[in-house]
Amino acid sequence: MYYCGVLSELCLYLQRFESSCVPVPQNVYRLNIDDPAEAQENVSFRGSDRWWEQTDLTKLLLSSNQLTQLSEDIKLLPALTILDLHDNQLSSLPSALGELQELQQLRLSHNKLSSLPTEVCSLNNLRSLTLQQNLLETVPEEIGELGNLTELDLSNNLLKHLPSSVGRLSALQKISLCHNKLSSLPDGLGQLANVKLLDCSHNQLTDVPVSLAGMLALQQLYLQHNKLRRLPQLPAPALREVFAGNNQVELLEAEQLSCLSAVTLLELRDNKIRNLPEELALLLTLTRLDLSNNDISTLPASLSLLPNLKVLLLEGNPLRGIRRELLAKGTGDLLKYLRGRIKEEAEGAAGPTAMTLPSEGLVNTHNIKTLKMLEYIDKQAASVPDEVFDAAAHQAITSVNFSRNQLTAFPPRLLELHSSLSDINLGFNRLSCCSADICSLQQLTHIDLRNNQLTDLPSEMKNLSKLRCIVLNHNRFSSFPEALYQIVTLETVMLGNNQVGGVDPSRLMQLLSLSTLDLSNNDLLNVPPELGLCTSLRSAALLGKFLHVL
Repeated sequence: MYYCGVLSELCLYLQRFESSCVPVPQNVYRLNIDDPAEAQENVSFRGSDRWWEQTDLTKLLLSSNQLTQLSEDIKLLPALTILDLHDNQLSSLPSALGELQELQQLRLSHNKLSSLPTEVCSLNNLRSLTLQQNLLETVPEEIGELGNLTELDLSNNLLKHLPSSVGRLSALQKISLCHNKLSSLPDGLGQLANVKLLDCSHNQLTDVPVSLAGMLALQQLYLQHNKLRRLPQLPAPALREVFAGNNQVELLEAEQLSCLSAVTLLELRDNKIRNLPEELALLLTLTRLDLSNNDISTLPASLSLLPNLKVLLLEGNPLRGIRRELLAKGTGDLLKYLRGRIKEEAEGAAGPTAMTLPSEGLVNTHNIKTLKMLEYIDKQAASVPDEVFDAAAHQAITSVNFSRNQLTAFPPRLLELHSSLSDINLGFNRLSCCSADICSLQQLTHIDLRNNQLTDLPSEMKNLSKLRCIVLNHNRFSSFPEALYQIVTLETVMLGNNQVGGVDPSRLMQLLSLSTLDLSNNDLLNVPPELGLCTSLRSAALLGKFLHVL
């Protein structure tokens, strides 16, 4: 038994019991009532040392024991804010839980609960309720009374339906319903205007209610492994990631795609899609499109007009007219081929040109004018010629790719593009420092500096208020860059294959949008357990070099 913390809070952690079916010791429940043994053994305690008189127990951690029951005496601990009972053998809960009105977190995952007492639904201060990996077949209608709940995890249960009252959980931001037996979703879900993540994967859904269009804050939607025949039409302005693989979708409709104006990741693998509509080219923010294992036979050349597309996955499709070797080369070569098709069609329609400007021999003017993309790639050049920038004059360039050269300094003329540039790739160069000039590009959302010689980032980078993704793999960082802790918009940080020795999880927790973190193949000796409290993280790569076991 451990007591940790005094004055502001008291936390009790009970170690794993040696034998099975041992109940919680009675003196735990009476901790706020009875003086501890040391109070009777030594009467010389000063006031500041008499912790049992200064605060009530606020955190009770009973996880990973073999508890089969919880006593009604839990009501004797009314000051509890956190009650952790996960990974036990509980098949029922006492109604006395309803008297813990200060409770904010109730962790009940990995038990054998077949029902939830309605008294739990009276916990007005509850913020987080985790019930994954139980045997729940129903959820009480009263759950809608938890007006302050921000996180609800009901995944890996036996639920066949949800009560409509779920729509009254107005503060909810994250709801996980995956791995159940749901064949439909209640219309009331559409009232959850603050939900950012909705996971309904691995169910039996055949459709998604149109009312979900009311989830205006939705950013991540998981619908994989269901029975959907069409994509949902959800005009959610913040929706960035849609996972709808392993369904029965046959047709992509223009109306559905038009709603995905902010999507960066669209996963449609393992469906029955045959044709790709031209409207896909309207998804200007798309960076990753997974169409693996469908029935697609032709690709529209307009796919190459997607200015931010970095990954296009097409394995397992019966494509005609595209050589297998070309597909094997990757997204860049495939998009280049498709752009060439557009150029050939345009030249065939317009006839021969009268003259060619000098700068056009160095850059692709079609990309500049149509895609707003400026490229100078794989030239092994120590600097970018002025002619390249001259060709982009008076164009609202959004994407720059100067990768695979010998650049040792930030090209100063990039600042001419400050009003429009959102994506910059300076990877595979010889940069040993990152100029503070990059911080003048206030529209940047994506920075790729992989495979350089960087050891740090300028502190001014914290002012890049729109930055969502930064790629720093294969550099020489020995610590997590200080500036990154202060960019609250970050969603993806790639720092693999450096020499980073540690990371501060308490500061990472402040990056509320961070969903992907790559620290693989660094010098990490251990992973701080607090990293598990970064609830926004969906993917964290940490293994390699010295760290082998999480």
